[in-house]
Parts: sequence; structure tokens; C-alpha cells
Amino acid sequence: MNPDTIFQLLQQSFRVGVGFTAAILETLQDPQKRNKTLSELQQEIAQKIEEWAKKGEITEKEAREFVDQWLNSQSSPNSPQGYPSSTNTKANVNQEIQQLTEKIITLRQELEDLREKKKS
Repeated sequence: MNPDTIFQLLQQSFRVGVGFTAAILETLQDPQKRNKTLSELQQEIAQKIEEWAKKGEITEKEAREFVDQWLNSQSSPNSPQGYPSSTNTKANVNQEIQQLTEKIITLRQELEDLREKKKS
């Protein structure tokens, strides 16, 4: 890695920190700006919560459909929608199910965290 790149990254990080701190201080000192900023943040959080809830619902639905298809293919391997029953395919399907389950858990946790932040 180029030393100039590291220096530029550190310099940019420092500037972001200073700029963020200045913006926070300005917001805290001006009641109107503070109220406006808090209102905007609440709206953004509400929008993100709604967006993530929809995404989580879609992901959950897709995961359930996938599992249902997979289970149907396992119970009737000669069906046209069936998947090959090799060990590798089963391992891949199990891995995909695990990944989808982890995504759902993560999305639900983020949604709960945002709901808690919105309440406070």
C-alpha cells in the first residue's frame, strides 16, 4: 500500500471527524437547527424501518418458498421441479438456508434496534 494513500486516508478521516464534531456542536447550540435535525433523523429512521421491514418480509417469503420447494423436491425426487439429490447439492442448499436464516435474524435485530431508537 502506498504511504501517500495511507496519509491521505488518515487526513480525510481526521477532517471527517472534525467536520462531524463541528456540525454536532452547531446543531446542539441552535435550538431551531437541533429540532430540524432531530425531525429529519426521525423521518429518515422511520423510512429505513419501513424499507427494512419490507425487505425482511420479502426475504422471509423467498426463504420459505425456497425451503418449501426444496422439501417438495426431497419428498418427490422425480418431479419436474425437483433438484438433484447429490450430497453436494444438499450441502449447498443447507448452506443457503443457513445464510438466509442469518440474514433474516440480522434484519429483525436491526429493525428492533431502530424501533427502540425511535421510541427514545
